[in-house]
Amino acid sequence: MNHDSPPSPTPESSDDANAQTAPEGTQAPFMRVIKSYVLRAGRTGPGQQRAYEQFGPRFLLNYAPAPLDVDTVFGRRAPLIMEIGFGMGGATAQIAQTRPQDNFLCCEVHEPGVGALLKLCGEGGIENIRIFRHDAVEVLDHMLGENSLDGVHIFFPDPWHKSRHHKRRLIQTPFVNRLARHLKPDGYLHLATDWQPYAEQMLAVLSAEPLLANTAPASSEGFVPKPDYRPLTKFENRGLKLGHGVWDLVFTRV
Repeated sequence: MNHDSPPSPTPESSDDANAQTAPEGTQAPFMRVIKSYVLRAGRTGPGQQRAYEQFGPRFLLNYAPAPLDVDTVFGRRAPLIMEIGFGMGGATAQIAQTRPQDNFLCCEVHEPGVGALLKLCGEGGIENIRIFRHDAVEVLDHMLGENSLDGVHIFFPDPWHKSRHHKRRLIQTPFVNRLARHLKPDGYLHLATDWQPYAEQMLAVLSAEPLLANTAPASSEGFVPKPDYRPLTKFENRGLKLGHGVWDLVFTRV
């Protein structure tokens, strides 16, 4: 989840209670209930609430376990980029304005963040964003076909610093394979993190996926310079001033 999201009140052991195992004698790609988020508390302010009422009908999409008619919901045919976990949506809005030729399908479960992006879209006239307030995993599985995405953005997902919580990290082998299968040939996956151990895990997981190829030159240790279209967030700017690193990875579907 993007660092712009409010802090989580969820006990560290909470999603262990939701663990599931596959029935004996069967195989399952995930042995636990996998979500693309951890639900966090946050107050939806009056401006964000008004944005839901005023702009929600225009930009919000309802989840349904049926294929999404992308051209219809955007009103045009254009390259489709999926963003998973956009926090308060500031960077997402800037990227969409920088790339008006692309459509951005954005997934976030936190109401304040969705309200904030709705406000930016409505007041800024940003027409190439549509938003699901729903788990991106279910949107991928039930509404988008394989070879349907031109790109995927996941910026600053929760690093789950403690070793015993690494299993909760979003970037794991099964999920990356799922993303890769949803990309079109030459489509790209762009990840960014400010936590070096997570960056190293991301690099290892993506490098092991046979459907993906790293765009970084051999001399770069696997990471790429920040692409121009990704703006610096307030959190990132603050970290850079303190000497913290940020790592970007861009892989393409082969």
